[in-house]
Amino acid sequence: MRILISNDDGLDATGIQTLATLLGRHYEVFVVAPDRNRSGASNSLTLTRPLTPVRVTPNQLKVDGTPTDCVNLALSGVFDRQFDMVISGINHGPNLGDDVIYSGTVAAAMEARHLGRPAIAISLVGNQYFDTAAKVALTLLQQSERLSLPAKSILNVNVPDVPYEQIKGMKATRLGHRNQAQPAISAQHPRGVESYWIGALSEPDDAGPETDFYAIHEGWVSVTPLHADMTHQSVKSQLSDWLESVSC
Repeated sequence: MRILISNDDGLDATGIQTLATLLGRHYEVFVVAPDRNRSGASNSLTLTRPLTPVRVTPNQLKVDGTPTDCVNLALSGVFDRQFDMVISGINHGPNLGDDVIYSGTVAAAMEARHLGRPAIAISLVGNQYFDTAAKVALTLLQQSERLSLPAKSILNVNVPDVPYEQIKGMKATRLGHRNQAQPAISAQHPRGVESYWIGALSEPDDAGPETDFYAIHEGWVSVTPLHADMTHQSVKSQLSDWLESVSC
């Protein structure tokens, strides 16, 4: 199996290098990642300038773009390789609940699936036990032939930040939800320019059983199937009835 690895924390991040090292012992691995931290980039593509890949090692390249850019270039044949699977991560920190809307890690996996490759996004809910998350990724890969996901679907995996031996197992979960984000924070600019930091994420509002938040809290690996179709199917009938009464 030939595997493409990308992320949103950048090529030099501990997470992606830990993942590449472990998977490289079992598979042919090729890494294409941003040249710097691009957390929160979501699905953005760079359309206003050309991109410049730089080869750092024979099997690792950095790109002056977003996570989605990296996967797009790698799967469009720029590097003269074909890939069987794409792994995005290991992210430094969680991608739980509403986090997936902003996540460059999840976006990279979504881009892969959009381009016809099975993909997994994997995140460590912390910044210490990256080897645990790497072992979880390896376990999922070794069993991946037994799972057939629908088109445009990916797995969003979150791993507790504990030694591997303390992981209770894996749970199929759904996305939970957070409360409204914290307000923006005023930042002191040396030249007196009005500036702000984006407010921090809030605590979960929906973290009941079956959610990714709950699984992580209880010491399980959370595995959530995601798909690109954001249509709210259950609202379509209500919307259709309302539109019939709306005149243009």
